[in-house]
Amino acid sequence: MKFQRNFLKITMLAIAFAILNLNAGYVNGSAKAFAKAKNEYSFKVTNKTKIGITKILASEDGEKYGFFDIGKGIKPGETITLIWDKSTDESNCGWYFKAVFTDGEESEAVDFDFCEDSLELVFD
Repeated sequence: MKFQRNFLKITMLAIAFAILNLNAGYVNGSAKAFAKAKNEYSFKVTNKTKIGITKILASEDGEKYGFFDIGKGIKPGETITLIWDKSTDESNCGWYFKAVFTDGEESEAVDFDFCEDSLELVFD
């Protein structure tokens, strides 16, 4: 009898916990919003050119550019994953990107929609 009572209490606690976790995942009617809040926003950059990339420049308005820290750069044929700074979490989806190459040349600015899943920027 005591075993059944304890088992029932544990079962009820487990069900209540599962329901609370399920409801927490649906922020603003979207399970995706919960997942994004816990994870970082990232995207891939592929260098298909024959020259290295030293900087990736980004701009929300196409005029003032900041840059991503890409360490020693992106070698030809290499793909890396970049992570957005948390300060951009509430920004627009559209951003302009440019690559700066080892010879100092810059690519043309290209507009990308970062609301797309699995986005990959390819410089070729």
